[in-house]
Amino acid sequence: MNITEIAVKILDVGLIHYIILSAALFCIGILGLIVTRNVIRVLMSIEIILSAVNINFVAFANYTDLGDLKGQVFAIFIMAVAAAEAALGLAILIALYRNKPTVDTEEYKELRG
Repeated sequence: MNITEIAVKILDVGLIHYIILSAALFCIGILGLIVTRNVIRVLMSIEIILSAVNINFVAFANYTDLGDLKGQVFAIFIMAVAAAEAALGLAILIALYRNKPTVDTEEYKELRG
């Protein structure tokens, strides 16, 4: 075995690598949702979770539907929804920040009706 065969074997990325990456990102996002009280960090955690889902869709589409682009189309739709969610979430945050100048989620509990 020469060095190029070893390098190809080491750099061969399979489906399990994408699943592990996606699971790690998903766990980081869930941990961010549970632990943090900052609204901006919560929005960032939701984006990380959606990115993990996108990685799963594209990886499974790449390894199962070679002729179809179903996973990639779903990922594009998820990215569009994530962009809308980020824009709407930041707009709501700016409106809330004008009433109470804080980004702590505990301070917004009194806004419940």
